[in-house]
Amino acid sequence: MDNTIEISSDFTEYKKIFLEENSKINLISKNDESVLFEKHIYDSLAIKLTGLLKGGQSVLDIGCGGGFPSVPIAIEYPDIYVTAIDSIRKKINAINNIKSVLKIKNLTTICDRVENISGAKYDIITSRAVAKLQKITEYAFPLLKTDGFFIAYKSKNVLAELKEAESVLKKYHSEVKSIIEYKLPLPEVFERNLIVIGRK
Repeated sequence: MDNTIEISSDFTEYKKIFLEENSKINLISKNDESVLFEKHIYDSLAIKLTGLLKGGQSVLDIGCGGGFPSVPIAIEYPDIYVTAIDSIRKKINAINNIKSVLKIKNLTTICDRVENISGAKYDIITSRAVAKLQKITEYAFPLLKTDGFFIAYKSKNVLAELKEAESVLKKYHSEVKSIIEYKLPLPEVFERNLIVIGRK
């Protein structure tokens, strides 16, 4: 399994601004600050392994928290339109500050619960460390274009979560296209998975 992620953007300035925001509000654990790139930025950009991102697409990140994977995706793909949604105002404010300082023009934020959103449809929807697959797919699929993809970032218990989510996938005429395994560039073994789900 040599799924190495090639990253073209320079995240030096982003890391500096992010850590400033993290000193005001806990976007990530203080213990993770020294591995911000390896554990959060690199992980966010694992989506590149899917080969699905193309210019002009719209991406919705459900429960973006501290801005992962939405902000790294917006920086790495300036021609993709990224929307980050989270119900916690102070986290959205922190992302807005980062967006303003770095002048990230292709990033939009929404402070709300995802079940309150309607009308818009997205090419790709992401979710990282938010909820179990069964729950998050119920929120994601009504906002997904018919030929779109839902991409969930997961660690372990992937097969168990997929089993639990079978009824939801069937309800929305969706199927698992692939499960992509990768490792974070950390001294300890840190295995991750991307679950790629598309409409039949």
